[in-house]
Amino acid sequence: MTQPVAQDRRLCLQGLGAIALSGVLPASSVWAADSAQRPPLMLAGEYRKEFVLADARVSEKYDGVRAYWDGRRLITRGGNPIAAPAWFTAGWPARALDGELWVGRGRFADAVSTVRQQTPDDAAWRALRYMVFDIPNHGGRFEERYLALQTALSALGQAWVQAVEQAPAPDAASLRALLDRTVAAGGEGLVLHRASALYVPGRSAELVKVKPFQDAEARVLAHVPGQGRLEGNTGALWVEWPGGEGGRPHRFKLGSGFSDADRRDPPAVGSWVTFRYRGLTAQGVPRFATFLRPAGEAGL
Repeated sequence: MTQPVAQDRRLCLQGLGAIALSGVLPASSVWAADSAQRPPLMLAGEYRKEFVLADARVSEKYDGVRAYWDGRRLITRGGNPIAAPAWFTAGWPARALDGELWVGRGRFADAVSTVRQQTPDDAAWRALRYMVFDIPNHGGRFEERYLALQTALSALGQAWVQAVEQAPAPDAASLRALLDRTVAAGGEGLVLHRASALYVPGRSAELVKVKPFQDAEARVLAHVPGQGRLEGNTGALWVEWPGGEGGRPHRFKLGSGFSDADRRDPPAVGSWVTFRYRGLTAQGVPRFATFLRPAGEAGL
């Protein structure tokens, strides 16, 4: 981004006046309409000790790009079409599949770079795997859907399309040990599916993430100009997190976790970002919040 554009953004923020810098922003001035047609995905909630492990299946949480096959094309969680090579999806079933486009542990940026290209890079796509974990329109419970998924992908016989391995969930202590081993090996965490659950779009308590940290999504309200070394770039984002304690939204400044490229070209006002945090303050604000990535691309 050029310096004049950065200055324009600074002036735009200043136009919000002292209200913006105090953390109280007029919502009507910052919301952007969602125009994308988002697929009806089942989204994972956070693991809580009340979750019944005896009726659950555990798998690795793949750090890839969530991709929904609607029976004829791949689309992102945000509803954007994915320009996959014709060979990649050749012969796929005329029914919905839900999974992740994944390169490998710790290579989320590579997956995003490949998936975002409007003209597919054949060599880059050959490094991708479609890790499928559900058949949304099957109608059965998860354990039934998983058996159907294994059968369908076995018949398809494509090495780059794989059913995510599921296993009976262990007890809480063993689950923690499994999480530690997965993270130590470079994995992001684990996912628990309730075996008896139906596929229901929206955030669900029947599908949960198990990670050594928490993450959430917030809407970008404004860009805060950088100072010192960051002069001319974005220093932080004002964001609103709609999922606070008691369902009350919280607005806070998100200032760490950004690369230099992120600061030069930050997520747009009105877009959503994923951030990582460790617990909440007494006021219900995320502690040690760190920018992770633009939302709508990542997984569960």
